[in-house]
Amino acid sequence: MATARSSPFLPTPSVKSTHANSGRYRCLSIHRPTAISTGQKSSPATVTMQNGRLLDSGEKKRKEANELISNIYSNPDEIPAEEGKTLKDYLEDCKALMIESKAGPPRWFTPLECGSLTSDSPLLLFLPGIDGMGLGLIKHHHKLGKIFDIWCLHIPVTDKTSFSDLVKLVERTVRSECKRSPNRPIYIVGESVGACIALDVAARNPDVDLVLILANPATSFSRSQLQSLTPLLQFMPSQLLTYLPYMMNLASGDHLRMVLENAVKGRMPHQTVGELTQDLVAMSSYLSVLADILPGETLAWKLQMLKSASASANSHLHAVKAQALLLCSGKDQLFPSQEEAQRLYRTLPRCEIRTFEESGHFLFLEDDFDLVTTIKGAGFYRHGKNLDYVSDYMPPTPYEFKKIYESHRLVLAITSPVMLSTLEDGKVVRGLAGIPSEGPVLFVGYHMLLGFELAPLVLQFMMERNILLRGIAHPMMFNRLKEGKMLDLASFDSYRLMGAVPVSGPNFYKLLSSKSHALLYPGGVREALHRKGEAYKLFWPEQSEFVKMASRFGAKIVPFGVVGEDDIGELVFDYNDQMQIPSLRTFIKQLSEEVVRLRTDANGEVSNQDVHLPGVIPKLPGRFYYYFGKPIETEGRREELRNKEKSQELYLHVKSEVEKCIAYLKEKREEDPYRNVLPRLLYQATHGFTAQIPTFEI
Repeated sequence: MATARSSPFLPTPSVKSTHANSGRYRCLSIHRPTAISTGQKSSPATVTMQNGRLLDSGEKKRKEANELISNIYSNPDEIPAEEGKTLKDYLEDCKALMIESKAGPPRWFTPLECGSLTSDSPLLLFLPGIDGMGLGLIKHHHKLGKIFDIWCLHIPVTDKTSFSDLVKLVERTVRSECKRSPNRPIYIVGESVGACIALDVAARNPDVDLVLILANPATSFSRSQLQSLTPLLQFMPSQLLTYLPYMMNLASGDHLRMVLENAVKGRMPHQTVGELTQDLVAMSSYLSVLADILPGETLAWKLQMLKSASASANSHLHAVKAQALLLCSGKDQLFPSQEEAQRLYRTLPRCEIRTFEESGHFLFLEDDFDLVTTIKGAGFYRHGKNLDYVSDYMPPTPYEFKKIYESHRLVLAITSPVMLSTLEDGKVVRGLAGIPSEGPVLFVGYHMLLGFELAPLVLQFMMERNILLRGIAHPMMFNRLKEGKMLDLASFDSYRLMGAVPVSGPNFYKLLSSKSHALLYPGGVREALHRKGEAYKLFWPEQSEFVKMASRFGAKIVPFGVVGEDDIGELVFDYNDQMQIPSLRTFIKQLSEEVVRLRTDANGEVSNQDVHLPGVIPKLPGRFYYYFGKPIETEGRREELRNKEKSQELYLHVKSEVEKCIAYLKEKREEDPYRNVLPRLLYQATHGFTAQIPTFEI
């Protein structure tokens, strides 16, 4: 069991430390954050990288030098869900925490299950919402504790510290920790009123490197249902105040949420007797704890504080310079969170939004929400002042991979990808046995229309070989020059989660120096957005872009081709067609101005980087085919390939090999009796839907 961190404990010096006898909590000295055990459950596997391969923590410890590693990603359907706490655990632990801490000023504590962090883990301060318990992240403690140093703020039920004093308390912590680790970012996760505290602290400390994670901020209090309740509180009898929390959707879960929403609206839900009974039983399990957390007098105080918190935060928004990630719920019954997120997005200079349409106000307690996955997918996890896409990258956990696999399951099913690779002796085999296990390896190939080939390619490498392909991607997946018509950055979260990095010389260098398996498309946007009649045509720059860098690290270059885009859709409305229409021509220009433009100094068609959406008519699905050629060695050739002519010669050789791979697949697929989806479905109906579908003879 982990011990508490050695860090300043912030209550006033007059507060005495307490020592509980229950064993459930352990309160340490006043100069350390309180360490709290909320009951250990097995944590999800820790995933690390070694030479581009993914290892879980247990395997890493047992692995001998030449021992092969079992692939935990081989069958995503068998990957278990990550165990975490539930709403029931939250309520039980709130009861225990109230026993341990009935009074006293606000204080920091660190959950004992958050003890397996690394030495350079950033500090994360959690600021609770209206409940004040500090246990709102209970479902996420295990995962957060592996990558953050977590301090949670607890505000005892009877405490009436003002909003301004809470801001000062958090600010003292921030200033102290910034002084102790000036090059380490400090994360502040706040929900509701906690988000208001975070914004005020950021406004008062623009010189501190803060990362704000704000869930359904209470900055919209003046436009919420709670605003209309506040003036009535002084006239409400104490008995009614006791039950007010139940009518404000303070609990989570669809059944209970429906009962409470209808109760507020003054009507009973139209449900069967059985469903209604289930709702009432569920609600009864929350009532006593909620009444203890927010008794009438405390609730009245908290609602008054919400008003001042909202006003203060809104008046200081102009001074907030910190990086911010806004998390808003689509079914928040307390605040207009989606509308508020858009308002804050327009105000805060370094801000992104992630929306969760099916979630309620208490997002962190929702079953389907994962805070760590959200932070990683948004590209918000870093150890230093700037995000390093290579050293700061955290590979997906097995369950995160499973969720991504499930989101692409249909694509895999209808394209039934066939992958061929080449062994060292030149023999072509089905599968990825010919792919080098140890990096650095550079995969260089053809980019299908709209990048259709990416998901099956990356997922299959993980499942079959336990190799994570780090895609070198267009910057449009990571940032914008200005706001406009482009897809929201959230659309690319899964790409970032799977290790994509924006194309640049430094990132390319870091990938190869870290022995990664890197994926490069020299044809880039021009190839992925090709015109009619240009399928399987390479649009590579005239001069080599990757050979010298590969030789510097002795990377193996694997040329590959992929075909199948013409078997799933027909391109009918391309760039040339759209440029003939004035309104679309203007639209394309606007899109292209929103993103970083690459290869501005290149010649030929590859320099045409205009962003547009081709019009494609779907076909009865065919099949995707991938062919990886024999790896080309560059180790020991660094001096030779410094020569411009030799480098160009190898570059053209790689390009020729990619074209040969494409030609081979186009010819051989004609022999595949299962090229069409219907024969594949018949085969699976008789052999099982998990059976590998045959293909042409190699």
